[in-house]
Amino acid sequence: MDCARARSHQHDKNRVESARDRQMTISVIMLFFVAFLPYALSAHLAVISPQDPVLPIGSSLTAVCTVSAELEITARSLYWTLNGRRLARNTYRVLSQTESSVTLHQLNGSLQQSGDNLVCHRSNGEVLAGSCLYVGSSPEKPINLTCWSRNTKDLSCRWSPGSQGETFINTKYVLKYKLKWYGKEKDCEDYTGQPYTCYVPRDLAIFTPYEAWVEATNQLGSATSDVITLDILDVVTTDPPPDVLVSRVGDLEDQLSVRWGSPPALKDYLFQAKYQIRYRVEESDEWKVIDDAGNQTSCRLAGLRAGTVYFVQVRCNPVGIYGSKKAGIWSDWSHSTAASTPGIDRSQSGSCDSKPSENNSTLRKELKQFFGWMRKHSYGCTDVSIKLYDQWRVWLQKAQKTHDQVLQSGKS
Repeated sequence: MDCARARSHQHDKNRVESARDRQMTISVIMLFFVAFLPYALSAHLAVISPQDPVLPIGSSLTAVCTVSAELEITARSLYWTLNGRRLARNTYRVLSQTESSVTLHQLNGSLQQSGDNLVCHRSNGEVLAGSCLYVGSSPEKPINLTCWSRNTKDLSCRWSPGSQGETFINTKYVLKYKLKWYGKEKDCEDYTGQPYTCYVPRDLAIFTPYEAWVEATNQLGSATSDVITLDILDVVTTDPPPDVLVSRVGDLEDQLSVRWGSPPALKDYLFQAKYQIRYRVEESDEWKVIDDAGNQTSCRLAGLRAGTVYFVQVRCNPVGIYGSKKAGIWSDWSHSTAASTPGIDRSQSGSCDSKPSENNSTLRKELKQFFGWMRKHSYGCTDVSIKLYDQWRVWLQKAQKTHDQVLQSGKS
């Protein structure tokens, strides 16, 4: 047999098998249809109207359950439930042999956004038909729209749903944004973060202002927030400062040294960072915030308690990126870093001379007076400088002069 005849023979064979398969498929479908037709018909032997209505809070509703005569039951034997709770008989009306109605007044907001379940039952409890009631309110204008950019690479925005808040029915919020003077309107697509937030991960321009707003829509209405204008460089925040290190300042009982690194993500940008420090003692949840750290990456905390464990955190505000005049946005706080101040009673182990010299005693006394004065007259980030020491010497001389005057007047 040549190739052409062989191909023709195979084609005829495939056509016969294909026809046989189609006939078998049709037979299976017909068998399924005959077997399940009674169930399909019985599912529509009762119906509630209106079906799945959307209603404003405080409105009234009359729903009608119509049963087929094939069920051989009367409307008088039916009863109604709402979210599984049986409704009072005085809310029913028998409209005909096959129709029963129920009337609900002053409807409250739906208990769940998937709707409240209104169900018609026969006397034995069997469910005949159901309808979902969506009771809520149209959205109010979204408010408090604020946006920020982490390291100029992205944009996150947050808003509040309006003074009324909950609408009780499914409400869709869409953040829209566009370049202020040109460009196509875009929809933010990532709503996987916190409620009422959206995230734009890329493709943002700098040195050009954006407009942003939020549109809220549900089946009862829609509302649009005020439009805000922002420049990415004006809303930059960054990661918390890295490499926070807290250590003792020698044997000084009331001080700790804090050091940290600059935000690495902004190392190529022209800006002047501001830093804040906060600290607390181990047994307290109350933080003390130091605002005067400036743009330095180190600080000395003074006026602390001796022999005490302190937890310290630092955060950064990338002020003035590329000349921005805005105040900037603070980063999150860094993870807590702990250190303890030295205790007051320290042994002098290893010292051969148990009696310090007179000079050492005088110096120790002066230092004790100096740091006692510092605790009263300085706080926050403090550098022990010659200037500060000179201020103390002036204060000490004035105090001594006043003391001498008091003694002199007492003698006279």
